[in-house]
Amino acid sequence: MMGTVAYFCSEFGINESLPFYAGGLGLLAGDHIKAVDDLGLPLVGVSLLYRKGYFQQRITSDGNQEALYPKINPEELPIAPVLNNLGKPVCIGVFLENRVVNLMAWCVQVGTVPVYLLDADIKENRGEDRCLTANLYPGEQNVRLQQEILLGVGGVRLLRKLRIQPAVWHLNEGHVALQVLERIREYSVRGIPFQTALEAVRASTVFTTHTPVPAGHDTYSFELLDKYLEEYYRQLGVGREEILALGKTGDQFNLTRLALRTSSRVNGVSKIHADITKQLFHNWTPEILWQDISVDAITNGIHTKTWLAPEMKELFDKTLVKNWESQIANVATWERVRKISDQELWTTHMRIKARMLEHLKLPGHLSRVLVVGFARRFAAYKRATLLLHELERLNRLVNHPERPVCFIFAGKAHPADGLGKEFLRRIIEVSRMDRFRERIFFIENYNIENAKSLVQGVDLWLNTPVKPMEASGTSGQKAAVNGVINCSILDGWWDEGYNGANGWAILPVIGANQVEQDHLDRESLYGLLENEIAPQYYRSNEESLPKEWILKMKESICSLTPVFNTNRMVTDYWEKLYNPTMIRGFKFTANNLEVARRVADYKQFIRKNWHYVQVETVEFSNLQIQSRIRLGPIWHGDVLVELVGPNGLGSFWREKLELEGLSSPGVHIYKGRLPYSSGNSLMSDANIRVVPISPDFANDFELELTAWGRK
Repeated sequence: MMGTVAYFCSEFGINESLPFYAGGLGLLAGDHIKAVDDLGLPLVGVSLLYRKGYFQQRITSDGNQEALYPKINPEELPIAPVLNNLGKPVCIGVFLENRVVNLMAWCVQVGTVPVYLLDADIKENRGEDRCLTANLYPGEQNVRLQQEILLGVGGVRLLRKLRIQPAVWHLNEGHVALQVLERIREYSVRGIPFQTALEAVRASTVFTTHTPVPAGHDTYSFELLDKYLEEYYRQLGVGREEILALGKTGDQFNLTRLALRTSSRVNGVSKIHADITKQLFHNWTPEILWQDISVDAITNGIHTKTWLAPEMKELFDKTLVKNWESQIANVATWERVRKISDQELWTTHMRIKARMLEHLKLPGHLSRVLVVGFARRFAAYKRATLLLHELERLNRLVNHPERPVCFIFAGKAHPADGLGKEFLRRIIEVSRMDRFRERIFFIENYNIENAKSLVQGVDLWLNTPVKPMEASGTSGQKAAVNGVINCSILDGWWDEGYNGANGWAILPVIGANQVEQDHLDRESLYGLLENEIAPQYYRSNEESLPKEWILKMKESICSLTPVFNTNRMVTDYWEKLYNPTMIRGFKFTANNLEVARRVADYKQFIRKNWHYVQVETVEFSNLQIQSRIRLGPIWHGDVLVELVGPNGLGSFWREKLELEGLSSPGVHIYKGRLPYSSGNSLMSDANIRVVPISPDFANDFELELTAWGRK
């Protein structure tokens, strides 16, 4: 089954000429689009056109970051206005507070895939409204919320105007979640009940979360929502409270919570991140075990052809099979890399390294020095300054008489992130000290062009996040395909990619607090650099080649490239999320929303009567268990009854109990067996759980209801 996917994201990093991205989320979205084009799949992207982009970075004489916002003229970019049949720009309107904001649309054509960008900076709008889409991630909450309404609501309206009818709606991060309200509104104005409309929308929606940190999720006060969405309350067919309940977390409206409750499938972007996301979401539904919260793991990848150095591509063209670019996700494709001569691979790497040094205006003699790259968004958890807390030791490392090391840093801190800017300032301060000149560098105004130079040309790629706060990370994947070796905390993608021979892992030693954790990780990293990494880089054979290093380069390319690429990633999305959601969406909307209506009615009945459900008695006898459970008017076939207990490995075992008979009206007897022979030791920790189920649910906990036995 094949239908169009609408991929909504607040930023797209497609190439150097389109500065509408801030970091990893946008670059990933751009790579996603390119892979979709490579695979010939039907998808459209939707975002905003930011006339001032993110920001241009300038480092002042005192080492501080200054944010510059030069205005962008879209007519000078490789994009085109979307025109109607009369040759006029396509425009749509979105009601905000007490006026309509008009948006025109631009299109970036990525092969066969269009990415539509909405722009409020047009003469039909008043002055302050023309600025609403000026900056990516503005610091003012009211501006940011208005942006997210324009993107979500406006994006849906644009697709309708272009007669594009998506079969799947992909919310790529919570920033775009408000589009679900517009889709519900479309049903509501046709007279469809709110809950039925919600089920129809949920059935065709998938949500990808990228942020393992609670503070990274957009939240707004209910009063601010009221200010801009009051008109929506009237059109959605239910009261304000029922609408706000979809995203309510405490006294705030959380867009991630809204996305979670209005999507049939949810995924994190690595295996660790999926588990962390489950634990985060568990805070909102504490009655559900975090292990049972439905979050898939689809680990991020990169668009290999975008990030591959031309020199390395030339080598692969000569060595790999003829059509290797169409077989990037095939492990066998990359095994041929092992047959490349050490001399040829090393010479190619050194050519790329020399080009990087020239492009970044760094001293040419660094081609003979071990160069370590660290380039990414300057968020505090990424710990850019981890090594800078021991300057004497750092001095000995970088100025070693036989094994010198050079560090190249690059990245931007959000203008409102004081701690991130302080980290950046500290790096620049250290780089200007006499003993670290020509050993520590900071590259100003990090962008795609500089990123390519770095991931292609350094020798070692360093990543030092606080575990488990790195959702995935992809810069190391970009380095790996170019033969650059990774050294990283075992978090995000590297926890899955590291095999012991393809790089270095900063081994996990758990500290009592963050200060101690930083110390332990710093000790581990210094130990690796001093005792393994630098010695291996400088240890040469009779041909003056670092044989062990080159072997690691080959292993890195062979083991990581076929797995961590967007061809594999997009295929995973299609098989795990898009195709099942297409089927589900068609099923729920067929025959005048027959299934959506049935599910809405069923859920309403269960919610209304769930208070009757009680585990009245639990009796153990040897390995047998019997429980009397009151269900009231709920049919026994609409619940799953299980005995649940900890397995001692951080998870739980589950044993389904079978219906034995009726004890009295509305009260049922269930029986089962303990799963282990050590049954007596399990009784104190085991508990009965009752969950409402339906073959129409996307997962057993869709209703977020459970009834437990003893508390």
